[in-house]
Amino acid sequence: MKLEAETTDLAGLLSSNKKELDSLVLDFLPKIHRNREISSLYEMMRDYPARGGKGVRGSMCLLWCRLFGGKREDSLLTAAALELFQNWILIHDDIEDESDLRRGMPALHKKYGTSTSINAGDALHGKMWELLLSNKAILGPELSIRILSEFCRMLNETTEGQQMELSWTTHSKWDIREQDYLLMVTKKAAWYTCISPSRLGVMLSSLRREHANDKRLMEQLIELGTDLGVAFQIMDDVLNLTADPKKYGKEILGDLYEGKRTLMLIHMLERCSSREKKRVTAILSKPRPKKLHTEILAVLDLMGEHGSIEYAKATAKNYSQKALSKYDTLTSQYGLSDSRESQTIRLLMEYLTSRDY
Repeated sequence: MKLEAETTDLAGLLSSNKKELDSLVLDFLPKIHRNREISSLYEMMRDYPARGGKGVRGSMCLLWCRLFGGKREDSLLTAAALELFQNWILIHDDIEDESDLRRGMPALHKKYGTSTSINAGDALHGKMWELLLSNKAILGPELSIRILSEFCRMLNETTEGQQMELSWTTHSKWDIREQDYLLMVTKKAAWYTCISPSRLGVMLSSLRREHANDKRLMEQLIELGTDLGVAFQIMDDVLNLTADPKKYGKEILGDLYEGKRTLMLIHMLERCSSREKKRVTAILSKPRPKKLHTEILAVLDLMGEHGSIEYAKATAKNYSQKALSKYDTLTSQYGLSDSRESQTIRLLMEYLTSRDY
């Protein structure tokens, strides 16, 4: 009962934070223009931010700031910019992956067309930097530049990871090793989901505490954020194959239709017969419109036969446990283990790797 109550409290906190950050973002974004075409752009820019979501990245930033003694109001703009980052990069990601759904609705390019959706993503990208620049009045120039630098690194890491994944698909590369996958998800997912949100929160706490300038602490956040982000992404891949469609909000089996090199697929290809491997890669190399649902289900069944989904779940659990252990060491090291924020962050970390949608 206690764990259930704590999970409910966490869900309420995430919902409350997301509502506040979405309101900040939507108030910041332009609404209407006398020119009809520009007004159409504004409508597209506001589409994904208005769809909601979990707000995990923004909440992570807010919580880490509070954990290290910072004020919530000091971190709101940066947390909102993290939500903007996710929205514009998802617009581009959905186009690159040819995804059909986002948050239970048609992906932006399915709704408005590819060219204008790319432009809307570009426009949101620019508004993210504009929002971050407004930090200067609150944080001062030095800290504002540090925040901008962290966003630059997060963007570089994310796009490098995306390049790895896109290249595997574009060049029909199937000899992917588990370590290749782990590097890709560290860059593509861990940096913007776990590493940078926590580092940004601690940086923002520097208005109140000296720990934000502790280089070892910043390295520790990379280490535990990598483990947590890897666990998060593996479970995200698992959910794409196993989640309840009513809860999931994205296309079930979409990763197979897109031919994504997930840990399950890598594990299965390493263990199936050469004949099976040839059949699977032939199916997944087809253009998406030519993939038959029966073929996709056959690939999924083969994953089950080789225990690939269970292997992925076990791997995610291992990385999650490593992240939690590193977190416990860090909070103990800084005398923060008993704080409410510490317990909330730990619960959020557990949720990220055990959620069912």
